[in-house]
Amino acid sequence: MMNIKLTNLGKRYNKEWIFRNLSFQFDINKHYAITGPNGSGKSTLLQIIAGSVIHNEGKIDYYLQGKAIQAEKIFTIISYAAPYLDLVEEMTLSEFLNFHHNMKSWISQVDTQQIIFLLGLEKSAHKQIRYYSSGMKQRVKLAQAIFSNVPAVLLDEPATNLDEEGIRLYKTLVENYCQNRLLIISSNDKKEYPFCEEFIDMLDYK
Repeated sequence: MMNIKLTNLGKRYNKEWIFRNLSFQFDINKHYAITGPNGSGKSTLLQIIAGSVIHNEGKIDYYLQGKAIQAEKIFTIISYAAPYLDLVEEMTLSEFLNFHHNMKSWISQVDTQQIIFLLGLEKSAHKQIRYYSSGMKQRVKLAQAIFSNVPAVLLDEPATNLDEEGIRLYKTLVENYCQNRLLIISSNDKKEYPFCEEFIDMLDYK
């Protein structure tokens, strides 16, 4: 059982408030979409939930099996993927996935070689990631988040740089490997979150 509880959360840059008075609870086994136009604070909110950005007011609490999780332990229960996050491009795909696995284990259904196969990147497994196309890199970013053995998966604009085949792959990975976890997607594109049941519209918190 996992929950993330936001209470009167607010974020500002300089004197401008991006959002305020946001209260919401995320629960395990549910899929959520954070929506709104560009600049509405979708990515900022997701970064705050991931623990990479600090909010200015309110609070955010994390619970696992009814016990509070301290801020310095958030990384152990959350995985996060976004187009603007960098990969270690000097590594090959095999090296990068093994490196990531040393920090966060994979879910029980897969190992590194299976992940490479599921991504359709077998022929590029020993190529440095810096030579990958933007779509291939996005597949890798999604994989390191979705296949990490954590109860909560956070995805920011997950279909960025993906072609139609890549989008189908993304949806298959979510449907097959995120059903029993908490999933939060930040996006203004409906094709990225057709499986989400609950929504936060950032325009409601201006």
